[in-house]
Amino acid sequence: MSVSTAPTVTLDNHFARHLPEMGMPWQAAEPAEPHLLVLNEQLAAELGLDPAFLRAPDGVRLLTGASVPEGAAPVAQAYAGHQFGGYSPRLGDGRALLLGEVANPGGTLRDIHLKGSGRTPFARGGDGLAAIGPMLREYIVSEAMNALRIPTTRSLAVVATGRPVQREELLPGALLTRIAASHLRVGTFQYARATGDIELLRRVADYAITRHYPEAAQAPNPYLALLESVIRAQAELVAQWMLVGFVHGVMNTDNMTISGETIDYGPCAFLDAFNPSAVYSSIDTMGRYAYANQPAAAHWNLTRFAETLLPLLDENQDDAVKLAEQALAEFPAFYSGAWSVGMRIKLGLPDGVDAADIAGKLLTLLEEDQVDYTSFLRSLSAAARGNVEVSRSYFAAPARFDAWLAQWLTLNPSADAMDRVNPVYIPRNHRVEEALAAAVEDDLEPLGTLLAAVTAPFQERDGFERYAAGAPEDFGSYRTFCGT
Repeated sequence: MSVSTAPTVTLDNHFARHLPEMGMPWQAAEPAEPHLLVLNEQLAAELGLDPAFLRAPDGVRLLTGASVPEGAAPVAQAYAGHQFGGYSPRLGDGRALLLGEVANPGGTLRDIHLKGSGRTPFARGGDGLAAIGPMLREYIVSEAMNALRIPTTRSLAVVATGRPVQREELLPGALLTRIAASHLRVGTFQYARATGDIELLRRVADYAITRHYPEAAQAPNPYLALLESVIRAQAELVAQWMLVGFVHGVMNTDNMTISGETIDYGPCAFLDAFNPSAVYSSIDTMGRYAYANQPAAAHWNLTRFAETLLPLLDENQDDAVKLAEQALAEFPAFYSGAWSVGMRIKLGLPDGVDAADIAGKLLTLLEEDQVDYTSFLRSLSAAARGNVEVSRSYFAAPARFDAWLAQWLTLNPSADAMDRVNPVYIPRNHRVEEALAAAVEDDLEPLGTLLAAVTAPFQERDGFERYAAGAPEDFGSYRTFCGT
């Protein structure tokens, strides 16, 4: 690893400096023939990074970790986690690396993190590498989620490494440069708690408070306030997933952030037909993380988080458990409140209207007729303007929908309000696969067009009709893979 002298880039080693026990100093593997595939110039500018520099050879070396600014201290972070319910005491960044933090113009720290940067001591037999397809999938979906105003890690760049990756077949390798409020996870706390070092656990909690919830430091019980803040943030996040039809696919505790950002877009997908039982992950054979199970999965993960904090909540174990249980008991109300408000807005209904009943009736109709969730909700704004035929056309026998529609119209829905929150374009699964297949063959045009659609999701535009359409019947049952 060389040291970059580029004057435009300064990386802090905040995490490495404050929590040295929670990571291992490491360096990224040198890419064989690095080649920039996609750069998020808007995000680079938000971070105070020069896009022109990042496109230059020295910038690409920074994006791959081959060259870092003086003062940076890259680390592979340590964490544990429950994976599909089974506890693993030592996971960590097996193919990832925290290069450091960059302060945006407002002074807020953001992590610069690599994925697919080579084996680390946490690799557990993996090769530490990543292929072009999964890395571009994360780029597409994370940027779409950001455009949908859902808290998420961001993607700064994907760089082809020039090194083939062996999976079921030989694939071209790539590396993702990811940006996050931090990479603190529930699994981070699980790892710290498992060491038995309560002072280390306290420092991790203090770090999380300072980084994400500084107001908690002023609370009578800062660690209870931290727990309550994370519960609320995650309840609101999962509600937003449900509102847009997003299925994460791998909601393990090491994939739940303390910040409340969506992280790790491995086997993720968006609903086409509305199906509460939808599972897209090839490894989720029991449907643990099916679409409808996501709120319960989040609650379960948060319970594991609360367990790690018990020594900090109160010196008396019984009292600590009661505090944790009281905090966790608020999750259903936080979730249902966020979902209800979000659905009220999606249906264009005025403040004060309780949308739970009418939304529930609608979702039942959508499920029974396997209606395209995104397209239908977008079509409803036309119905609010008086053109009901498109919405009716989604139903083979629309009489029951007509009854629902009549009830909904009496509530005076706002079509303009609906258009502001119901997307025209999402990362349709068949369009994502189309773009990824082309990119593997060195054709990046479909990727660029798809990104143009999903990063401006609420604005209907001529020439993008195919990106609003649902999957054709011959697309078949969709399965995604984590890429390791």
